[in-house]
Amino acid sequence: MLKVFLASVVLSASLWAGDIRVAVAANLADVIEVLKVEFAKSNPSIKVDTVLGASGKFTAQIKSGAPFDVFISADMQFPEALYKENIAVTKPVVYASGALAMMSVRGLDLGKGLGVVADKKVEKIALANPKTAPYGAATVEALKQKGLYEMAESKLVYGESISHTVSFAITAADIGFVNASAFYGEKMKQYVEGKDWVKVDPSLYAPINQGIVLLKQAQNNAEAKAFYDFVLSGKAKQIFKNYGYLVNE
Repeated sequence: MLKVFLASVVLSASLWAGDIRVAVAANLADVIEVLKVEFAKSNPSIKVDTVLGASGKFTAQIKSGAPFDVFISADMQFPEALYKENIAVTKPVVYASGALAMMSVRGLDLGKGLGVVADKKVEKIALANPKTAPYGAATVEALKQKGLYEMAESKLVYGESISHTVSFAITAADIGFVNASAFYGEKMKQYVEGKDWVKVDPSLYAPINQGIVLLKQAQNNAEAKAFYDFVLSGKAKQIFKNYGYLVNE
């Protein structure tokens, strides 16, 4: 009985503290910190704890009972799956759309477009795992559209998430396919568009519409709902735009 009582006290204290836990797609690593700062200006008593990772992995964890209140995904597929299973209590909504970029720190001629992957100097091509990360799936789709996938397949090196892929692209790979938004953060501003990175033609892959849902454990959580609403607000849309995302006005 004592253990049950203590657990109840701890849980109640946590709820009163206004803490919320948010699963965040790795491509949002920079922008989520800006969003949290802006949200805190009007909600100083709410602490937003964020965890970064691959959307597919988060979906599996949430289905297994991971204690998240909000899920900010890198695509619509995974939040839609949670909604269909009644694990999400709000219908998935697009908060922004992402853009795929190709980068290289090896001095390759990125002006060739995707054709550069055929260069003999290219031995390793980094991309996020296409099974769990939408930007990885978009990379595979673009390479197939250009008839380059079979040639490039043996060179592919997979990152667990888009953030891991960015690290591979900088340190170990000859070419990396990453989120264009990465280059708008302070850590990546040193890389120049047109020289170190270029956007991949968006007609070569399906739109990367990124969705958000409020999860079942937070259906009566006013703090979680406040943060959910903020991510869809006009202020948040402007922040997403500042980081290279596309948003509907």
